[in-house]
Amino acid sequence: MISKLLLTLWMTAMIVAAFLYAGAATGFPGQTSRILFFHVPQAWIATLSFLLSMIASCMYLAKRSVKADHLALSAAELGLLFCILATATGSIFAKATWGSFWNWDPRETSIVILLMIYGAYFALRSAVPDPEKRRVFAAVYSILAFVTVPFLVFVVPRITASLHPEDTMNPAKPGMDPKTLKVFLGSLLAYTGLFVWMLRLKIRLLRVEGMREPEFVDTAMGQEEKLGPPSE
Repeated sequence: MISKLLLTLWMTAMIVAAFLYAGAATGFPGQTSRILFFHVPQAWIATLSFLLSMIASCMYLAKRSVKADHLALSAAELGLLFCILATATGSIFAKATWGSFWNWDPRETSIVILLMIYGAYFALRSAVPDPEKRRVFAAVYSILAFVTVPFLVFVVPRITASLHPEDTMNPAKPGMDPKTLKVFLGSLLAYTGLFVWMLRLKIRLLRVEGMREPEFVDTAMGQEEKLGPPSE
């Protein structure tokens, strides 16, 4: 309860600071640079989520642990969610800066491909009825899907001409305003805390749902039959 309260207060403080404490960055029309306090952390969380999903998938293939599958699925779902949010905030920035919500910029194109790749991950999971095969296929796909993430997120935008501002919120960039840096790092921390809270909540929901599946019920009934009727 205390951690949720602290996270709520921290995120509220970052939202207020993004508009009232940090100044607008030069080279951007009006106040458009402020959206990057939200857009960049969302993209960071999406990448982190896909990485975690890949690691959990490797763990599942190694140990066949349902908990690892729950972690992989939860991380992939949150990754897709934050990827959509990053796309939406990026489109708002593009409209204000370039006059159009969508310009088929290399970064915009890359994120659409990424959404399609991970959208197929959930299509695969829903298409395989057998729980064990579903987990194995999803784990293998998650590992292969993540191979594309560094290429689409970091490589493609840097080897092609792009409208996207380069290293706009790079903490290592010389001359970044100290207030901007504080709010940016604080926003990254806030989004990371939000991700951890949402991830734990999603995993708990999957465990509850798993207890209602026929596979779990049949296993539990089989164990009861082996133990025999309860003694009076």
